[in-house]
Amino acid sequence: MDYKAKLILDDGSIFEGKGFGFPTSVSGEIVFNTGMVGYTETLTDPSYRGQILCFTYPSIGNYGVPSQQELDDFGLPKFFESERIQTRGLIVNNLSNVSSHWCCEKTLDQWLFEEKIPGVCDVDTRELTKKIRSNGVMNARIVMDKSENQDDESFDYDSYNFMPEVSISKPTYYGKELSPKIVLIDTGTKYSIIRNLLRLGFQVVRLPWDSSIDQVMAHNPAGVVLSNGPGDPIVCKETIETASKLIERSIPTLGICLGNQILALAGGAKTHKLKFGHRGQNKSCRDLFSEHTLITSQNHGYGIESESLDKTDFEIWFKNIDDQTVEGLKHLEKPIIAVQFHPEASPGPDDCLYVFDKFKDLVKAHKIVTP
Repeated sequence: MDYKAKLILDDGSIFEGKGFGFPTSVSGEIVFNTGMVGYTETLTDPSYRGQILCFTYPSIGNYGVPSQQELDDFGLPKFFESERIQTRGLIVNNLSNVSSHWCCEKTLDQWLFEEKIPGVCDVDTRELTKKIRSNGVMNARIVMDKSENQDDESFDYDSYNFMPEVSISKPTYYGKELSPKIVLIDTGTKYSIIRNLLRLGFQVVRLPWDSSIDQVMAHNPAGVVLSNGPGDPIVCKETIETASKLIERSIPTLGICLGNQILALAGGAKTHKLKFGHRGQNKSCRDLFSEHTLITSQNHGYGIESESLDKTDFEIWFKNIDDQTVEGLKHLEKPIIAVQFHPEASPGPDDCLYVFDKFKDLVKAHKIVTP
């Protein structure tokens, strides 16, 4: 970290600091996350594809980075949500020079360097976050003195289709063969979604984002999950079309984050971009049916227009307490539910794991009759 670096925002603002990670210049949409811990899970969340992430917590990296070879009981990486860092860049205030933890294998600086991701530290992240909150998210660029490349400065996050980068190209199978089968349509899924479906005793078939209804039904699923992912849901036209067929056929379905927006669009509602999104581990949401308030983990920049649901067959399940945005849906007649937050949590909290149990109940109660 002996070289200068700076973050240049689209509005002309410049935040100077020191470079770490890989010395390269990148552009992306600048966003902030308010979580205090869980940077390995956060940085590997595919929903951050195409974005430069600012952590609001002042000190990052103190517990280092664990081994990616450390697996859970299902054979999935225990401390990561995908196979690589998904953000285009990282902005922090204080990068910890000391990393200490029983499972620490490398420092955050080393990890970013290995994965060719640039970072800037010694940035006034409080001022940066205030600017994003006031003016909304915008494109930004990390420029490093040691950089040898000049990437495409005309990158347009809103119109970019990230699906080929975050989805898989062919079916992948998890779990025991004789277990009830869930098709997971992968628009950028986190490992923890797979982990929680396996925890419930399901077998998971992970399919590409643009799989047709025929390709989904060819696996004779007991239910379908639409995953989280990056970007504007409108871009996922093939997924929306498949989701509309899932609704039409009354297939037990759970939508998560981007999957929530895709189901809403498939049902006739509209989505819009939020001013600065919801990204953190302390977002309060109210279950309108149980009247319980839950602390949720979130990462999304788009939401569902509440008024547009009036002419659909969906009703609001959850609402965000801070801004009253839609945080979950239930179909009025069919076994279809969706949430805007992350019930799988990771890095936490786990207040909302019961959403998976509700999905399991829907699967049990609505057996799919195949032709």
